[in-house]
Amino acid sequence: MSNNDWKKRLNIVYSTNPDFQYQTEEEPEVESVPPSRQNLRITLDKRNRGGKQVTLIADFKGSEQELKDLCRFLKSKCGVGGAAKDGEILIQGDFRNKVADILKEKGYRVRVI
Repeated sequence: MSNNDWKKRLNIVYSTNPDFQYQTEEEPEVESVPPSRQNLRITLDKRNRGGKQVTLIADFKGSEQELKDLCRFLKSKCGVGGAAKDGEILIQGDFRNKVADILKEKGYRVRVI
C-alpha cells in the first residue's frame, strides 16, 4: 500500500508512532478448488420468501468472482433470475433437477436434498 492512499486511512487522524502501520481490512485470496473436488448441496427453499420457491446451491468453495460466474451461467441456462453471495447461489423457482444435471456436466459433485 502506498503512503498516499488516503482513502484507506480515513479513520486515522494522527499518530505519533514513527513505526505505525495502517491496518486495512483486505481479505486473503480464496484458493480455487477444482469442480471435481467440490460437493455442492442443492435444496428447495421457501423460508422468508413470501411463499415463493428458490433453488439453493450451497457449499461452493472458491472466489467471489467464480461464484458470480457460475451463478450467471446457471441463470442463463434456466432462463430465470437469481443471486450469488456468501458461497450460495439462489435460482428463482424449482430447478433442482435441471441445475443438478448442468452442474454434473461441468464436473461438480452434486447432492440433491
